[in-house]
Amino acid sequence: MKKLLFLLFVILCSCQSNKKENPDPDTNSILQLPLDPYFADIRVNDIKLAEPVYGDWLYSRKEKGQSFEQFVKTKHIVPTAEKNIIYLQPIGEFSSLQTKQIELVRQYLQLFFQLETKVLDNLSNDIIPQKARRIGDMGQEQFLAGYILNDILKDEEPDKGVALMAITEMDLYPKPEWNYVFGLASYRDRIAVSSIHRMQKDADFNLSLERLLKICSHEIGHMFGLHHCIEANCVMNGTNSMTETDGHFIRLCSLCQRKLNSGFKYDNVKRLKDLEKYFKENNLEEGLALMKKDLEKLNNK
Repeated sequence: MKKLLFLLFVILCSCQSNKKENPDPDTNSILQLPLDPYFADIRVNDIKLAEPVYGDWLYSRKEKGQSFEQFVKTKHIVPTAEKNIIYLQPIGEFSSLQTKQIELVRQYLQLFFQLETKVLDNLSNDIIPQKARRIGDMGQEQFLAGYILNDILKDEEPDKGVALMAITEMDLYPKPEWNYVFGLASYRDRIAVSSIHRMQKDADFNLSLERLLKICSHEIGHMFGLHHCIEANCVMNGTNSMTETDGHFIRLCSLCQRKLNSGFKYDNVKRLKDLEKYFKENNLEEGLALMKKDLEKLNNK
């Protein structure tokens, strides 16, 4: 009996040892690659997050962050030849300016993720039943974000779609006890919804556009495996309010850029130049300054 127990113990240890010594080959190869000088060069432009104050996302949430090694070892979506297009699904009745913003979001996401991005035909608000609507605390009509995810987007399978995000002009709420939410996503199902409604409050066209760009790139970033960033001021920071969103950079920090690029394999410098041109053409001064700062570091090597 003792010999049998000893044999079982040896077999168990052998299995555990094999698991440790034979990690996923793709993961292991990525981790063994030397750090691209690009990320080291732009890292000096990362700005450390300030200590959270009452009302901030991290004040009441003790998030642990996500290292590059953790990101690589965690299962996440990577674009393939079969699935490499981001889709936007407008839902509602949009003004001409809102329609323009959606097109500008499409252009931005295509540059941000270096993936083709398309806008699907509008769906009417009538697609939302009464059971998924309510009147909010300021008299505004709100849609249940989860209904849009599970009952509208989940069954959509656009050609070669790797991520699908709905955009609505109506306010959203995630569950009865919450007042509102800017957006909501199911990262496993690669679907999300964002609302323009609160982006426009006390904002001109450019500010509301900048807010929408931040929210949409943030949610889609989650779909591709990026957790909330706690390392630096970054578009992947968690946010509790529009004020906090406005204080976050539209830029991905160097660590989050490295994570994203590990699976996408796009040209980092081309991406920076594309974004610089976009910000310049659309008079978005903060984003333009951030891209110029990174490009200067690369040019002054």
